[in-house]
Amino acid sequence: MTEPNHPSARTISRRSLVAGSAATLPFLGACATPGGNATDRDPFYAAPRTRQDQVLRIGLIGCGGRGTGAAAQALSAEDGSVVLHAVGDVFEERAENCVANLRTAMTERHGEGATERIDVAPERVFGGFDAYRQVVASGVDVVLLATPPGFRPIHLDHAVGAGKHVFCEKPMAVDGPGLRLVMDAAARAKAAGTALVSGFCWRYNYRHRAFFAELADGRLGDVHAVYTNYLTGPIGRAARDPQWSEMEYQLRTWHYHNWLSGDHVVEQACHSLDKQAWAMGDRLPKWVDAVGGCQTRSGADIGDIYDHFSATFDYGDGVKAFHTSRQWPSSHGENRDYVWGTRGHGVIENWTPKHQIVTATGEWLYDGPGNDMYQQEHDELFHSIREGRPINDGEWMCTSTLLALMTREAAYSGKRVEPAQILESQHSLAPPEFVMGDIPSLPAPRAGTYTLS
Repeated sequence: MTEPNHPSARTISRRSLVAGSAATLPFLGACATPGGNATDRDPFYAAPRTRQDQVLRIGLIGCGGRGTGAAAQALSAEDGSVVLHAVGDVFEERAENCVANLRTAMTERHGEGATERIDVAPERVFGGFDAYRQVVASGVDVVLLATPPGFRPIHLDHAVGAGKHVFCEKPMAVDGPGLRLVMDAAARAKAAGTALVSGFCWRYNYRHRAFFAELADGRLGDVHAVYTNYLTGPIGRAARDPQWSEMEYQLRTWHYHNWLSGDHVVEQACHSLDKQAWAMGDRLPKWVDAVGGCQTRSGADIGDIYDHFSATFDYGDGVKAFHTSRQWPSSHGENRDYVWGTRGHGVIENWTPKHQIVTATGEWLYDGPGNDMYQQEHDELFHSIREGRPINDGEWMCTSTLLALMTREAAYSGKRVEPAQILESQHSLAPPEFVMGDIPSLPAPRAGTYTLS
C-alpha cells in the first residue's frame, strides 16, 4: 500500500490563497483539508476504531469501466483484508461481467490467490434501478459509487443513511436539487463519523499536492488569475439498437444526455474546475459568465449536450479565473492549469507531467516521486477507516461540482450566474420516474430561450 503520509502528500493549508474575504459553502464548517491525507488531520469527530484485522466488505454500485477500475483499486488498497461482497448495476449482465473481469484483473495484478478477495455469491449480483438498495442492504461496510452522475445524489444519500463508508466518483450532482442532497449527505457522514472520499483524483496526486503546497506557502504571493483547459476528443458511444427503449438508449449513451452526465463540462472538465477551486483556496466566486454550443455534432441521436464551453469567473478585487473545455474530433488536445500571482507564474502540464513555478528569484520544478492517484484515493480511504479518523471530502467536492454547474447554466442561459442561483434552483433534470420505456429525447438548450429556474 502507498503510505498516505509520504512527504510529497503533505496537507495543504486552508488559508485563503487570495487577499480579501470570500465565501465558502457553509454546510460542513471546518471540514477535512483539501488534498490532505488522513494521518495529518486533526480529529473533527469521534469515530469508532475499526479492528486492524477486520475484513471490510465492499459493495460496488455501477459496474462499467470506471466502477470496475475503482473496485480493483479498492481491492488492492490492503493485502487481503478487503473483499468484494456485492455488485449492482441497472443492467444485471454488466454486473455479472464486472465480477468476471475483476477476477482476471486481480489475478494479473496480484497472482492467483487474489481472486479470494472477490467473494460475490450469485445472489449478491443485483440488477435494475433498485440495485443500489440491494447492494447497501447486503451487509457491506464500504460502498463504491460509480454510476452515471445523475444517480449520484440518490445513491450517496442512501449509503450515508445506512451508515456506510463511501467512495463517491465525480461529479457529485448534475443539478441544484441534487447538489443540495449531496451537501446534506456529506454533513451527515461527517456527523456520523463515516468516510466520504471523492473521485476528484488530482487532489490525491503527489505532484499536484506538492505544487499546491507551494502556492499555499506563498511562493507565488497572492494568486490573481487562474486559467484551466480540458481540450479533448468526443467520447465514444454505442449505436442505437432498435430493441432498446429510449430510457435504455440514454442509459447506454449516458455521456450525451444531460440528466445523466450534466454535460461534459460537469462530467469531465470538472477536474479542471476542481484545480481552479484548489488554487483559489476553495472559496466561491462572485459570478461566472460563459459561452458554449454544439459545433461538431449534427443529425439524429446527438443528445442534448454541448461540445464546447468557455467561462470567466470573478472572485472580486480584480481576481479572475478562466476555463475552456471542448470535445472536438481531430483537434488540438491539451489539459493544463496556469496560475499567476504577485511573484510569478506556475503551470501544470497534466499529461506530461510537468509542475513548474517561476518567480524573479528562480524556478521551482517538482522532481519527486509520482504515484497512481486513483490507487491513492483508496489507499487513504481504507487507511483512514482503520485509524478511526475517516476522511470527509464533502465540502470541497461540492464546491468544485458547483463551479461546473454554474459554468453550464451560464452558457445555456447566456446570463451571468451566481452560486446562490444553483444552490436555490428547484430545477431537476431527472425524468419523472426511473423505468425502462419512453422518456423525452431533448434538444440541446439555446441561450436566449433557456432559463435557469
